[in-house]
Amino acid sequence: MLKHYFKVALRNLSRQKGLTFINVFGLSVGIACFSLFLLYAINEFTFDRFNKNEKNIYRAYLHINAIGAESEHSSSYMPMPLGPALKQDFPEVENYARLRDGWNGMGDFIKADDKVSNAKVSYADPQLFSIFTFHVLYGDVVNPLNDPHNVVLTKTAALQLFGQENVIGKIVSIKADNDFEPFTISAVTDDNPSNSSIQFQILGSFDYYASTRSGKQGVNNWHRSGYLTYVQLRPGSKLNNATGQLDKFRERYYPDELAEIKKDGVWKGEGSPIGYRLQPLREMHTDLMIGGGPVDAIDPKNIWILLSIAAAVLIIACINFTTLAIGRSAGRAKEVGVRKVIGSGKKQLVFQFLAEALVLSILSALFGFLLGKLLLPFFNELSGREISFSFAQFPQLVWMLIGLVLVVGFLAGSYPALVLSRFKPIEVLKSKIRVGGSNIFTRSLVTLQFVLSISLIIATVVILQQLKFMQSKNPGFNKDNIVMVDAEGTNTKNIYPLFKQALANQHAISGVASADFGLGEGTGWSSSGFDYNGKHKSVYEYFIDNEYIKLMQIPLLRGRNFDNIIADDSVKSVIVNEAMVKDFGWTLDNAVGQELKGYSETFSPVVIGVVKDFNFRPLSHKVEPQMFQHFHDYAAYKYFVRIQPGDPAAALATMQKTWKSIEPNLPFKFTFLDESLNRFYHAEARWSSIVGWAGGICIFLACLGLFGLAALAAVNRTKEIGIRKVLGISTIGVVSLLSKDFLKLIFIALLIATPLAWYFMHNWLQDFAYRINIGWWIFVITGIAAIGIALITISFQALKVAFAKPVKSLRAE
Repeated sequence: MLKHYFKVALRNLSRQKGLTFINVFGLSVGIACFSLFLLYAINEFTFDRFNKNEKNIYRAYLHINAIGAESEHSSSYMPMPLGPALKQDFPEVENYARLRDGWNGMGDFIKADDKVSNAKVSYADPQLFSIFTFHVLYGDVVNPLNDPHNVVLTKTAALQLFGQENVIGKIVSIKADNDFEPFTISAVTDDNPSNSSIQFQILGSFDYYASTRSGKQGVNNWHRSGYLTYVQLRPGSKLNNATGQLDKFRERYYPDELAEIKKDGVWKGEGSPIGYRLQPLREMHTDLMIGGGPVDAIDPKNIWILLSIAAAVLIIACINFTTLAIGRSAGRAKEVGVRKVIGSGKKQLVFQFLAEALVLSILSALFGFLLGKLLLPFFNELSGREISFSFAQFPQLVWMLIGLVLVVGFLAGSYPALVLSRFKPIEVLKSKIRVGGSNIFTRSLVTLQFVLSISLIIATVVILQQLKFMQSKNPGFNKDNIVMVDAEGTNTKNIYPLFKQALANQHAISGVASADFGLGEGTGWSSSGFDYNGKHKSVYEYFIDNEYIKLMQIPLLRGRNFDNIIADDSVKSVIVNEAMVKDFGWTLDNAVGQELKGYSETFSPVVIGVVKDFNFRPLSHKVEPQMFQHFHDYAAYKYFVRIQPGDPAAALATMQKTWKSIEPNLPFKFTFLDESLNRFYHAEARWSSIVGWAGGICIFLACLGLFGLAALAAVNRTKEIGIRKVLGISTIGVVSLLSKDFLKLIFIALLIATPLAWYFMHNWLQDFAYRINIGWWIFVITGIAAIGIALITISFQALKVAFAKPVKSLRAE
């Protein structure tokens, strides 16, 4: 019987090739979109679960309750001695591993086969390979970091550096401190899975890092944090919930901390407001409350929003199938009547039409998965991930996709099957059946389609407007025509004066300045906390030279700039912003001359100037207290070069030549400042692209459904239109006759979508400290566009009927 159902289904579908193509194509697009979003969601929700020990792996973090002016917050950057201390003090800790992630945005200097390039270098304890699961392709599988001068490369890093995968025993030199240090490659791993929190290109030994100039500052230092610490607990351990034990542990290594906090009067609660905690590995990626980590956490709400958008696309595709199936039913009414006369029951007819829907669903799924695979590279670019349709990595994909096909077939085919199976044979054979394409159900489906489509289009426009606002808003300094040179890993104290002097008289160069940090995504920042007049204050610190404020064109509101002639400027002078003036209770008139008592035990910085607030962090953050210093131990790791407006080629060539003459062994690394600042908003850019594409697909699919209903309306009103044409109705009149009912639905959809879209986008904008106002014109333009697209779609069918000869429609009853 099932074979018969599918055989008849294939025969009926082949007779209506045009509508079958539209159905299959529409469903294919919906399934492809949903499959891609589903793959993305699975990737995000299964982070780190491929590790064999994942249930017993935890990340250590510091939790701080609200203290004074500081709000409650947490950080995963830990002091270097924490890991060994946890293993020593708690029998439940089976093992630990510390990770110093390669945070330098442009990479470290690497020399391989006498070629210098950039790569991300991380350092970890050898135990990392016994705690986590890494697929070692070549070399030492058990303990590849047993020697401090061993390194592990990923397959991609090996191919980039040496042009081959198996590079065991080869030497790679890494720029550490001021010299290249040779390391032996002991293992090559497969590239880290896309759903792994630990990502590296080159992994060195933590023991070696601890011997470097930077690493030595953290050895046995409980007051310097910057390392990730993972622990593996013994099975059945409850240490992660034992907050009391963990609080006592911190008190053991910070014996005076609680007394000092209470002395300052910023904490009156019981116990200490600061304590170590352990977070399960599987919760790391979806927890936004804990800062730090190799891969940024993601808000689960955003994943569900993306899945909801994908579901909307799929629902619209299913609605298309339903409306087109109803449209075809007028031509199949007699078929149903004949089947009922010769004995077919309602149940058999339902199964017949569901079989057709399932066949279409299977065909659509095959084309949809193929389309999804073809679109995957583009989707990866949109989402910022490197994921693949891997059933080995995501085994749950198998049953989810099979379930998707069955659900789509049932959703798309159930209503048409019920409608067609209810036809009465006598009325059908007397031609008294007229399938109403204008009933409440089909009207509701069309309205729902356009509500979803219009809402997504409005959301896209709002996101694009906010993105444009953030990228074009003046941040408080002149970001144009500035090249930011990365000197990380160089002997910058010797290089910078020579670099600056060589560019001083170049026509293409307007000025040169330096700072310890850059500006923009991934360039880092530094902050200090100290007690001032009995209140705890937190301030962002930037070390700059005396040319920085002038070159960046930051307005100086009071006082003066740094001066190399004045000795105190390199010892204790600072310049602050307006936000710091306000936060510290000063005014612009009395800020200059203020001493920052409590900043250091040896000296108190003195304010010599106040600059206007500028956005040194994304516009989602308000401008916070900021302090500039020019102390003698300052080292310039970022050079800022303002070039003449116009074609930057000549200026870049000059800088490249100058760099090579000063530092011939290291590559010249640079980026444009405005591009670096725009990277703050790559997440918003991705959102606008994803939502925009989804909205466009929704509109396209909604028009397919509208096309089907317009075809149905044209079939049902053919004779009426023929009579009207005999009586003299014009072509425009015919188009108006068929269009007005559908345009009413678009108007209703617009009225529903407008407040919904405004509500959700208004809430989305609240996450930005600086944001646009949602203008009325967004809704007007979107509405006009939706009505125009719908009118063009309907007019295609209306014109076809309008140009038909009346005699054809009046020939037979």
